[in-house]
Formats: sequence, structure tokens, C-alpha cells
Amino acid sequence: MTHIRQEREAPKKKLLRPSLGILAVVILAAAAFGLSRLLTSPAAPASAAEPARVAATPCGDYALFGHIDSLMRKGGLFELRFDPAWFTSGETANTAAAEDGAVEPGQPVPNDNYVVEESHRLLTFRVSPTARVTVLARGGAADNRGFSSKVISVAELAQLVKGEEPIELLESLESGLWMRAHIDTACSLEQQYRP
Repeated sequence: MTHIRQEREAPKKKLLRPSLGILAVVILAAAAFGLSRLLTSPAAPASAAEPARVAATPCGDYALFGHIDSLMRKGGLFELRFDPAWFTSGETANTAAAEDGAVEPGQPVPNDNYVVEESHRLLTFRVSPTARVTVLARGGAADNRGFSSKVISVAELAQLVKGEEPIELLESLESGLWMRAHIDTACSLEQQYRP
């Protein structure tokens, strides 16, 4: 009887070994296929990979303060000629103003800011017609600084720069604007309040 039992168990052991070998080959083949798909598939664009991060990031790589010399339509875009300046605060502003003779040495600047106009070299930027423009305007909503501001189109800003009045500003554009840009393209312009 033990002899019969051994004969019945022997085929099971023989079938088990080849089955494990086949299973191992199938797993390795599936892993190799998956790896080859991963390595040959094109990478997803960054915007698709991180939509929340892209949406939360403000436009542009850097911000410049300055004044608009001109803003004119050129084809499907606008061309901005921008005169950058340094908008300083605190001790930096006090020292710069004293060195320029705007205040006595050791005296604070009014409103804790001072604009250094080092040169009037104009820089050229492209501006999309859909760029965000915020100005200080009558009838606007209070912004996060508590000022009455209004979002306008780039075309309306171009009119303001030319001296036209599509809207009534609270103060002149001479107060300056903050421009955010990516390489050579401005993506937002925001008027600075200067009492």
C-alpha cells in the first residue's frame, strides 16, 4: 500500500517543478514587458503631471518694478517698452534716499519706500492680450492691500499709456507697476500704490 501511495505522489512532484518554472518565466516576461513600456513611453508634460502645483504658481519667473514707456499692438501680441527701477523699503530706502539727497542722513523716507531710478534704459517685453492687468481705479473692488483695484484688458492699459481714459484711475500710472515675466514675455502687470 505504501508502494501505491508513493506512485501516486510521484507524478505530483514532477508536475509541480515544471509549473513553478513556467510561473517564474511568466512573471519575468511580464516584468520585462512593463519595464520596456515604461522606458519607451513619452514623458507626460509637467502641467499634466502636477496640475495643482502649476495652478497655484503665480505667473512668471521674476518680477520687475518700473514704468511703462509704451505699449503697442504688434501682430497678435503687444510690445511693452519698460523702464525698470528699484522699489526699496526700510534701511535700504533710507540710505539710498540720503545718498541721493532726497532726505537728510539718518532720516526715514516717507511711507517707508523710495524708488531708485538708476537709468532710463528701456527693456522690451512681449505681452499676450490675455495677460492679467490690475490698476488702481475708481469703482473697483478692494484688493488684498485694501485699495480699490480693477482688472482691465491689455488693450485698455495701452489706451491709458497713450493718455486716453477708458477707465478713471485713482492715481496716474507714474506710480509704477510690477511686471511679472517669463523670459521675454510679461504675464501680469499690477499698478503700485504710492501715496
